Order: sequence, then C-alpha cells, then structure tokens
Amino acid sequence: MSDTFKPKLVILISGRGSNMQSIVKAIQENELNAEVSAVISNRPEAPGLTFAQQSDITTRILDHKDFATRETFDQQLIELIDTFKPDYVVLAGFMRILSAEFVQHYANRLINIHPSLLPKFKGMHTHQRAIEAGETEHGATVHFVTEELDAGPVILQAKVPLMAYDTEQTLAARVLIEEHKLYPDALRLLIQQHQS
Repeated sequence: MSDTFKPKLVILISGRGSNMQSIVKAIQENELNAEVSAVISNRPEAPGLTFAQQSDITTRILDHKDFATRETFDQQLIELIDTFKPDYVVLAGFMRILSAEFVQHYANRLINIHPSLLPKFKGMHTHQRAIEAGETEHGATVHFVTEELDAGPVILQAKVPLMAYDTEQTLAARVLIEEHKLYPDALRLLIQQHQS
C-alpha cells in the first residue's frame, strides 16, 4: 500500500453540517490528509452548503421531496455520489434512513457519527435517554454503516462524563465538542490502517 493514501471524501449533510466543517478545517490545517470532493445535501436550504461553497468545495443538492420513493431517491443519490469516485462517503448530520441497496453499494466505505457510546442508545434522543438511564458517561461513536440502524463496526469513540446538573441541551453541547474532534480523528485512523 502507498504511504501517501489521500482519500477522496463525499460528505452528506442535511443541516448546518458542523461535523463536515470540522473535517474541512482539519484538512485546511493539514491535520487530516484527505480531500473533500463534494458536499451533497438533501435540503436546498441547508446552511452547511454555504460553508462548503466558501471553502471552494463542490456542492450538489438532491432534494428528497422530488422523489416518490426512498429507493428512487437513493438510486439517484448513488449515481450522483459515484460521479466523484469517493474512497469514503461520510454522513455528517444526513437526516435520512438509507435503503439496503445504498448501504450495500458503499459497504466498508460508508461512515456515520452517532451521539452515543454505541451499542447503547441507538436511534434518536440519545442524550435525554442517557440522563434518564442514570449513565455516568456518554459520548459519540464513529462507525461503519450497515443495514441495521446504528449497528455497524465501531471505528472510534469519545467519552464525556455525565454531570448531575446535565440537561439534554448541556450534554448535547459537550458531546458535540467531542464529535468535532472525533470525526477527523476517526478518518485519520482509517487512513493509517489503509497504509499499514
């Protein structure tokens, strides 16, 4: 394997794309040896698109509302992503459940970040559920995406302690700080593994 592996990333967002921004900044600051080929959003109004454009990254919009079914949207999304020939497809707040066909197409190349210490608290409202369960720690997980929701192999995790005063909002804010470090770290780890 070449020791100069510089993966091409296509990043999918639905909103502000703060994790996408952390990846782009890590690349700009030479902390991550990767290239963002495109940022794609399923929502035309996603604020993250503006950041990507200001960073001279190609952006595309594929509005899921224009498609009758999840499968037809996913098929069109595959065709769009594949024009950029990515090494990894990175989900950064992409608020869509993906079809089995999509997941299979990008097997071992599709990466997501989830705001819990998987396998705990799959799905939504993870911060509130962690508080209600009386957990002593919480965090975030970067993992490969498989057909089962939030169940793919873990790449890297970051932990934060749960405080007695925590609310869903305070906990979410602390976890998000860790997410912004975790995603570039996880991609760095994948690059190192590819080179070894």
